[in-house]
Amino acid sequence: MKRLGVNIDHVATLRNARGEKHPDPISAALYVVKCGADSVTIHLREDRRHINDKDAKKICNLKNVLVNLEVSMNESIISNALKIKPNYICIVPENRKEITTEGGLNVKKNFNKLKKIIFKFKKAKIRTSLFVNPSTNDIKLSRLLGVDCVEIHTGKLSNNVKLNRKHNKELHRIKKSSKLANLLGIEVHAGHGLDYKTTKLLSKIKEIHEYNIGHFIIGESVFYGLSKVIKNFKRLLK
Repeated sequence: MKRLGVNIDHVATLRNARGEKHPDPISAALYVVKCGADSVTIHLREDRRHINDKDAKKICNLKNVLVNLEVSMNESIISNALKIKPNYICIVPENRKEITTEGGLNVKKNFNKLKKIIFKFKKAKIRTSLFVNPSTNDIKLSRLLGVDCVEIHTGKLSNNVKLNRKHNKELHRIKKSSKLANLLGIEVHAGHGLDYKTTKLLSKIKEIHEYNIGHFIIGESVFYGLSKVIKNFKRLLK
């Protein structure tokens, strides 16, 4: 059964635009699960541009809501995550100047640092994932690091599809990486830039078990509502 994780960061972005309490990310977390989401994703960024510490703590303490917390390799962020104790952790690259995450982790360059961080999360019994590019080398390194899952960066594929560019090469890379990860006992997730078209395309890859989608769902919900958009994705993933 393929799962849908809904990233609610941009509910917090809307709230922060006015510096008020509405719309409330905690209410959003409860509501998306009520609408059929299997989990909720939040990214506690170093600059706290959307989700803040109080949001993260409250959301991770919600009953019957599985929370995937995205974190950078920043020591303070890692320390906070260990205190909050989400159900799941996904370690992602982070650049303060970026608008959104621009690619997967440089696993080779950060191997030793990642090893120490992953050890801490495994010791705390938190399912740990790495946000990686569709690269077989990165998958092999992820296996050596002992992670439970990898989330494959689908941004390049998504952009090519949206711009009607050739995308078969990137799709092949995702398929190849997914198959290898599955063979090595690593659960495969997909995320970044996904919409209906790209999710349908990737849903044919049987090795991908989870899809984490945020910006498109929140944006589309302005017109059609969260419930309808989430149900549309759930139908695509059947």
